[in-house]
Amino acid sequence: MNIISEPLKAFPSLGELLEFKRIDQGHVNETFHVTCSNGEYLLQTLSPIAFKKPSLVMSNIEGVTSFIIDRYLQKGIDPANRCLRLIKSKEGKTWWLDSTGRAWRVYNFIRGKTYDAATSIDLFRKAGKGFGQFQYLLKDYPSDTLFETIQDFHNTPKRYKDLKLAEKENASGRKKECQNLLEFVEKRKHNFSKIVDGLKDGSIPLRTTHNDTKLNNIIFDEEGKEALCVLALDTIMPGSALYDFGDSIRFGANKAVEDEKDLSKVELDLEMFKAFSEGFLEGCEGSLNELEISLFPYAAWLMTMECGMRFLTDYLDGDIYFKTSYSRHNLVRASNQFALAADIERKEKETQAIIKDLLKKAK
Repeated sequence: MNIISEPLKAFPSLGELLEFKRIDQGHVNETFHVTCSNGEYLLQTLSPIAFKKPSLVMSNIEGVTSFIIDRYLQKGIDPANRCLRLIKSKEGKTWWLDSTGRAWRVYNFIRGKTYDAATSIDLFRKAGKGFGQFQYLLKDYPSDTLFETIQDFHNTPKRYKDLKLAEKENASGRKKECQNLLEFVEKRKHNFSKIVDGLKDGSIPLRTTHNDTKLNNIIFDEEGKEALCVLALDTIMPGSALYDFGDSIRFGANKAVEDEKDLSKVELDLEMFKAFSEGFLEGCEGSLNELEISLFPYAAWLMTMECGMRFLTDYLDGDIYFKTSYSRHNLVRASNQFALAADIERKEKETQAIIKDLLKKAK
């Protein structure tokens, strides 16, 4: 019996299993591409460490995907290849618990192509449009009805506190080798709360946000001409559109991959920054306010700092959250992110000028 035999029996509408393969993408969940007698599907198990309340995760996904499908239907667009659709279990639910307590779910399989790095400026612009369109489709979704499935997920001041606790406890005994990175964060702690404060005072609107907008979380058609569908919906929560913009820049506008060891290769690509900003604004179709747009450069820096802190926290804790391939993997990732944040700081005037120009054009 293989690892997916038990969960497949819980979703009988898939038919008989013909073949399957593991998809080695993502830091948290396990994903399988399964071919069955009734079609192709994505089978996933949710990480019990990341998602302690799978029922809330699935409630968010059910609501948002149903809403997006309805929006497409209202526009006369076939949603089959445009939105993930949950397959019901034999109990009529969209998820199922196995004998060990792990949650499983099945999506329709959308044929297309994903990218771990932007192969062209045009591709990254199209990714921006796709993620912006996701924001636009959900602009009227009641975000206050969503559950906060990972508490304080993009609360950067809280992420800083988590890092300080991990530093104090030093569970892995690795604190000494992290000293320079810890000092880098400490010098910037005063600048972590701008978005959190804006959400509190209402100057930054509360929106339905994806919160994990890496380039490889959007699927394109086979030729890479169009962004079809946003993937990895587990972190859909109420938040700021700036989180989605910033995380995309952090991942896609870095001239190096996020675990590149040679930090001399780590650099913000200003052309990629501009292209994604253009695409994102086009996809959002005027649904963002001027303050949100003006904070695009800050959001790119903040999400990069936050991700670096998360990698460093996990390294100090003993690598208990993110999947790693070697013992210093999270340390390399953290160093990479902080190097990128430093370059974003150096290029602040250029990124602000790009956004000011886009705001003028929008007016």
